[in-house]
Amino acid sequence: MRGRSLRVLALVLTVLLAGCSGGGGAGGGGRITLRFQSLAWQQESVAATRALVREWNAAHPGIRVEYVQGSWDSVHDQLLTSFEGGEAPDVIHDASDDLADFAYGGYLADLTPLLSARLKSDIPRRSWETTTFGDGVYGVPFLQEPRVLIADTRLLEESGVRIPTPERPWSWEEFRQVSQRLSGPGRYGVAWPLKEPVSATLNLSLSAGGRLFHRGPDGRVTVRFEDADQVVPRTVHDQVGTDRSASPSTLGSGGSDTLPGFFAGKYAMVPLGFSYRQQIRQQAPKGFRWQVLPAPAGAGGLTQGVSPQTLSIAEDSPHKKEAAAFLDFLLQPDHMVRLALGDWMLPTGTRALADPALHTTRYGWATGTALAAHLRGAPAQSVRGYPEWKDKVATPAFQEYYSGAIGLDELRERLEKDGNLVLARYQR
Repeated sequence: MRGRSLRVLALVLTVLLAGCSGGGGAGGGGRITLRFQSLAWQQESVAATRALVREWNAAHPGIRVEYVQGSWDSVHDQLLTSFEGGEAPDVIHDASDDLADFAYGGYLADLTPLLSARLKSDIPRRSWETTTFGDGVYGVPFLQEPRVLIADTRLLEESGVRIPTPERPWSWEEFRQVSQRLSGPGRYGVAWPLKEPVSATLNLSLSAGGRLFHRGPDGRVTVRFEDADQVVPRTVHDQVGTDRSASPSTLGSGGSDTLPGFFAGKYAMVPLGFSYRQQIRQQAPKGFRWQVLPAPAGAGGLTQGVSPQTLSIAEDSPHKKEAAAFLDFLLQPDHMVRLALGDWMLPTGTRALADPALHTTRYGWATGTALAAHLRGAPAQSVRGYPEWKDKVATPAFQEYYSGAIGLDELRERLEKDGNLVLARYQR
């Protein structure tokens, strides 16, 4: 009997201790614990984020932040499960194009009354629009990256082509011509890594004046694949199938998959997100020279769509004010610069963006920073049902078009007819 009593007592103590130290609650002495799920994954980025968490904890002993490592590969499903199970982190790292369903579903807190005036004014309105759904703001956009061209400097010099700058970029037609000139025996002028073709196509299409998603007076969104939306897809399609200046084998590849061929001289240029520069710096063979060029421009100039990385607060968090204070600390201008340098991305904050460290020509920082003013919210930013439209309709349609399996007319029909059927289910 005595052994059984001791076991019961131990169980009771275990339950009591678990209740006192659970995530998001108050620990001993009334200390609050906030769970912060970060998606930082590159070594420098993780180090910068963890260092800032340690600095917060050292300065705020009554509000401890617990760092939780998440993954970009599974964040949507993981968050959905944690929201529905009542176990969501207090502070959530995500991307703006993943927030719409969570915001409309009531899982995220409206940050409007929680954010400091400094943070609200420092980040431009165009960035806040990426996290605004209805009348509320459901995330702080803090890091962003344009898509740029990473080019082999030697091949550019040997070809004699005009080197584009943010002030004088290539047009999409000139880019197609340059890709042909850079092609040669055993080499393609460009490699398009389009394993995930939708966001790249839609975001770059803004430079040609494309919109694709159109919101009517009643608030309903429909898909219309118009002339401006076709400029970028036609360019890629013709580079692969007509000019033979783009590699067909990389269409199903991710960005990292193209780097060995790029270093080996198989491709003269690769369109990549700005942050890929870190991998290139780490992996490029000794003596390999590369440079950052702005993406081509069209009727919309250098405009690109982006889905900034975001920080949100769970609606179920019992410590929203404390979580907002942590966000304000994490996103002070000098801290935002540290996070941007760690992730090789651009900060959204105007004061951070002015930091001299982001304006050096080394590794193309100055080129990327010059593009910051041209970045706009991705076309699908506030479209409910976009994830399903992307996965079930747009991704296979673009993949088949780029490979030559279907033509432009069928691409249009599938994006519009099939796509609008999907979106209609979310807008009843």
